[in-house]
Amino acid sequence: MNTNRKLIVERWQEDAALNRFKMIAPLCDESIDQAKRIQLRKEIASANDLSYKTIKRYDDAYQAHGFKGLKPRDRLPRNRGNLPENFEELLQEAIQLRREVPSRSVEKIITILEMEGRVSPGVLKRSTMQRHLFEAGFGSMHLDVYREAQESSSKRFCKPHRMMLLQGDIKYGPKMPIGKKGAMVQTYLSSAIDDHSRMILSSKFYDNQEELVVEDTFRKVILKYGAFDACYFDNGSQYIAKQLKLSLAKLSIRVRHAPRKSGKSKGKIEKFHQVVDSFLAEAKAKKVKTLEELNRLWAIYLEEYYHKEPHEGISEYYESIGADVPAEGITPEQEWHRDSRALRYLDAGLVGEAFMHHEKRKVNKGACISFRGKQYETKPALIGCSVEIAYDPSSPEIVTVSYPGIQSFKAAPLRIGEYCDPKPALPASMQPVEAETSRFLDALEKRHAESVKRRADAISFGAYRKEVPADV
Repeated sequence: MNTNRKLIVERWQEDAALNRFKMIAPLCDESIDQAKRIQLRKEIASANDLSYKTIKRYDDAYQAHGFKGLKPRDRLPRNRGNLPENFEELLQEAIQLRREVPSRSVEKIITILEMEGRVSPGVLKRSTMQRHLFEAGFGSMHLDVYREAQESSSKRFCKPHRMMLLQGDIKYGPKMPIGKKGAMVQTYLSSAIDDHSRMILSSKFYDNQEELVVEDTFRKVILKYGAFDACYFDNGSQYIAKQLKLSLAKLSIRVRHAPRKSGKSKGKIEKFHQVVDSFLAEAKAKKVKTLEELNRLWAIYLEEYYHKEPHEGISEYYESIGADVPAEGITPEQEWHRDSRALRYLDAGLVGEAFMHHEKRKVNKGACISFRGKQYETKPALIGCSVEIAYDPSSPEIVTVSYPGIQSFKAAPLRIGEYCDPKPALPASMQPVEAETSRFLDALEKRHAESVKRRADAISFGAYRKEVPADV
């Protein structure tokens, strides 16, 4: 397999594994018994138009090997070369049939298209039509989500223990003179709140609202407090980014998204933002001018005020289940520390690897790659090759280079010194060896000798022909 095909296969395997993880995410709950697991497998299989055995295989593979176990074997999915020429028209008809009767199975949709004479029997395969319906947003799972959203109420919810669900969101902060030459720059607050205790596990102001801000927020949560079961986001571009979902999936953390235009479902983080507003008013009165000072005061505000003040939402939760609540109330800090659920810490190296970013670069004639406007030295053996680089967004100056057949190594930034560096040594397999003779000249001599012999034979035969009498 050539390098380009290998990269395509790896990207496809990663996407496929992520989709499979999304399907079996409900099965990751360790508290469910075997009977409940079987029931969930059947429901997932039905929702995704797959067999029970397929979902069981995914579940068993994940339990045995984690996220890597969900990657399909080393082969590419079938291309569209075998599809009929009018497949786009057939797909639109299939979507219409699914919209008319959402409970129609893929097999029945194909049967209707065949009975109507739109396609010959046996041409359309169930798996192919199922995949394209899913990509178009009309898979059974999509329709189930739509129905649940329509039938769901706006009742409040609260998880019974800490680290079962985290909510995340970004809020506009103050504009500050932190740009070039004192230019005003908009700031943003990225936060993660524990659904049960209302404890703020990570919250910081940034000078942008890119995807890296959200990644940084949740990586800090995991490093400090350990892994959590699931997180709940809106549908902002930062929260639907593939890298964030992939990083969390590698740590067995599920990602859920709130229905569009459903602010009530994110009530806890939205209520917390009212606390942020009161802090911003105080920060304005204090005339804070730097981002560092803003974050320092915000950390103090959380630790000394928000976490130590009784939270009305916590009291309401216990009252709703008939439990006694102290007259002075319960603070987020108290609720966090008295929870009986143990924290599940992860190895820092594992967390770092999960949040690594990966990109492709081509090694130029100088054995260097370009990354973020800088040149990094690799190895002469990689000249002309496309390599994969891995880096931590929080420390992008450390770049790890990987290539099949070569041990991964850290690339050093190119430094131009006072004198020319000596030419890099070639690898042992490419080192020149002393020749005993010139094989090219030897081959020419051999060819020349054969040519001379053929000419001599031709002259001899011509002389023989002249000596023979004409009447013979």
